[in-house]
Amino acid sequence: MKSPPSIDLHGRTYEVPREPTVVICVDGFDPEYLLQGIGAGIIPHLASFVNNGFHIMAHSCMPSFTNPNNVSIITGSPPAVHGIAGNFFLDNDTGEEKMVTDDTLLRGDTILQMMAQRGVRVAAITAKDKLRRILSHGLQGTGAICFSSEFAGSCTLEEHGIENVEMWLGRKAPPQYSGDLSLYVLDAGIKLLAEDRADLFYLTLSDYIQHKHAPNSPEANTFFKALDERVGRLVELGAVVAVTGDHGMSDKCDDPGNPNILFLEDVLSSKWGPRSARVICPITDPFVRHHGALGSFVRVHVKEKAHVGDMIELCKTLPQVELALDACEAAKLFELPLDREGDFVVVSTKNSVIGSCEIEHDLSTVKDHRLRSHGGLSEQEIPLLLSRPPRNLGLVEKHGRWKNYDVFDLALNWAS
Repeated sequence: MKSPPSIDLHGRTYEVPREPTVVICVDGFDPEYLLQGIGAGIIPHLASFVNNGFHIMAHSCMPSFTNPNNVSIITGSPPAVHGIAGNFFLDNDTGEEKMVTDDTLLRGDTILQMMAQRGVRVAAITAKDKLRRILSHGLQGTGAICFSSEFAGSCTLEEHGIENVEMWLGRKAPPQYSGDLSLYVLDAGIKLLAEDRADLFYLTLSDYIQHKHAPNSPEANTFFKALDERVGRLVELGAVVAVTGDHGMSDKCDDPGNPNILFLEDVLSSKWGPRSARVICPITDPFVRHHGALGSFVRVHVKEKAHVGDMIELCKTLPQVELALDACEAAKLFELPLDREGDFVVVSTKNSVIGSCEIEHDLSTVKDHRLRSHGGLSEQEIPLLLSRPPRNLGLVEKHGRWKNYDVFDLALNWAS
């Protein structure tokens, strides 16, 4: 019997989809949203995935931020392979601090790119345009559709593979800070599927709701109920649907509700002097209003390298710190690209975050809610779901430790 056509990337083989296949990345998909939603009876379609399809608790890559994990998902590999290890970084060659807003740092190909070049009709839709410019890597000239709900009103056939999106979908692009930004992604995917315009979909959402609202809150329940309805519609239209997340989400406040923040650069400066170290917060992106650029993983670049060891030892004594590792240790443990590391990394405890200098973070934007954020080991656990049972459950169960970037493997190679 002839084997189905496939592509090979980073040591894995992916079968070309035999039927419409949709991979959804729910940004900030902490397991509690799934568990509480099922318990409340508001997400029956995702509950069906758990009961009748496939469900396991997987892990995101580190740091547990948006860019590294979305790129890991579309490459099926850790950051050590694809090269993108944050949303924001300090260029070791130039000393310049830069936001990652396109595919310049991406190493190698993506599953989406190779599938499109193989003749598969690909649609990649994201809430945030900064991520769209990474997802579109290698898609130009393939006929693929790739756009963001953030800038749905300015799509062109040449750049995005689609135009007049607002008219086509029947509504304007939602506000940047809204749960509807994610629902717009799903609605676009549903319409493309209903019109038979793509074979392989990657739909990746925003975590605006999850940053502001805890599991089982009225706002979170409203959002996940709407999300679940759309997932059910994709299944109803005949697609294989796989769902995972890029990271979880944790409350980062003390009991009275004040953000539990370690301003690490201020601490280091008080002992070794101003500008002795630069703390880079990789969570920083164009969407900082709901988290104040405060996450649970930072990189530290040290002016005098002789101080690195002593700085690490000091960090280990701070109550908000779970791990402090030099660059080599961090790159090995977390599968990160060593050439893009700082001198050391610091990971916070579950209920705290790390900032650089207090003066650099605008906390006024997070005072209307308890600070919820991510980036650390405590936000690595995320669900991995498939709408159908796998072809060979025995082999799947022997897989070992599942990662969110196994999701395309699961959807394309294991779905019954």
